[in-house]
Amino acid sequence: MSDVLKIGDKSYSSRLIVGTGKYRDFEEMRRALDASGAEIVTVALRRIDLSDTSKPSLLDSIDTDRYTLLPNTAGCYTAEDAVRTCRLARELGMGDLVKLEVIGDPKTLFPDNEALLAAARTLVRENFLVLPYTTDDPVLCKKLAEIGCAAVMPLGAPIGSGLGLCNPYNIRIILETVDLPVIVDAGVGTASDAAIAMEMGCAGVLMNTGIACAKDPVRMASAMRKA
Repeated sequence: MSDVLKIGDKSYSSRLIVGTGKYRDFEEMRRALDASGAEIVTVALRRIDLSDTSKPSLLDSIDTDRYTLLPNTAGCYTAEDAVRTCRLARELGMGDLVKLEVIGDPKTLFPDNEALLAAARTLVRENFLVLPYTTDDPVLCKKLAEIGCAAVMPLGAPIGSGLGLCNPYNIRIILETVDLPVIVDAGVGTASDAAIAMEMGCAGVLMNTGIACAKDPVRMASAMRKA
């Protein structure tokens, strides 16, 4: 495996992508991002109040000269909403790289696979670099690859659960099936979970809750950096 994470025409030395939600405050988030060594940070665009300029926003707290922003469509329940959110990210100057989420169940936050495919087709046609959050279904991941997504991001376990890779066999099949970076998204709760994913051959992992909700997010971020 190469020592870099390659997405589209860009390469990253860190294989850890980190989220920006659930921290106690922006300062804690900044310190955790720094400790993680991550180069890509994902931002839930629908959870940012872009109209309130009276106080610092999440985006003001992220050094965009240092980090690549990965806007995501968390909170979108239809393909149309997800596509609209990605277009907004592009209009705001965040580029073409997007993490596509179309939620099908508000309790588990499992994706709506049918809507995910529809949104991915539209976004790829519009020249977005699409990183879809998906179930660990090898057939679905193959379809997303055939559509032209830049990577696939199968969940290891339900979002926020910290259960690790519940079905490593499916992840192995996905690795054998698609010729794209496979980034484990959701459920990664410990540095050892991340190490297992990397040992299997995954290109990277995305982690938010496991860092942000840890007793010491900065120490947890540092541990993930060393995984």
